[in-house]
Amino acid sequence: SKSTAALVLSSFLVLCCTFNMLLSNRMSRCMRPFYHRLAPARSMTILSKKSGEEYKKQNYSERMNKTGRPVSPHVTIYAFPVTALTSITVRVTGMAMSVGCFGLGAVELVGGSGTAAATMEMIGNSGVLVSAPAKFCVAFPLVYHYLGAVRHFVWDKYPDSTLTTDHAKMASYGLVGSSLAVSGVMLLL
Repeated sequence: SKSTAALVLSSFLVLCCTFNMLLSNRMSRCMRPFYHRLAPARSMTILSKKSGEEYKKQNYSERMNKTGRPVSPHVTIYAFPVTALTSITVRVTGMAMSVGCFGLGAVELVGGSGTAAATMEMIGNSGVLVSAPAKFCVAFPLVYHYLGAVRHFVWDKYPDSTLTTDHAKMASYGLVGSSLAVSGVMLLL
């Protein structure tokens, strides 16, 4: 039927977009050997055999000690700003929604027409301990991703007044708080 074909097509498109995003970095790495044929060659520093051997004998710390520059610490000691964390969370919620839509489409395709609706109804009727977290797992990504998009729209529309460090930090805290509040209200519906 037309609805089954549309569902198959939309599930296929979501799957293709998700895999395209995940594999794009790998695909570009496989194509690197072919890129050098298209790009002009760049100049290289040629080391003598003796200096190359000496360079290989030194480890990284020894080489950095000779330059007098400090060795960079590991990335885990750095604290991400709240704006970066909220931006990363917008991307994660987008991926979560894609996976959820794919899963819902797969349940419908495997189980037949009406299976996804029956599954959601069964989860909703399983009691508060099951239905409340399930509702939150659906509501939070939708609300957070939507409000994150609104925040970015405002930043794009009014960059001079909204893209200061303090305003971006305040907007990030507002995004998290309002998303939690709206998702909490949706649990009561």
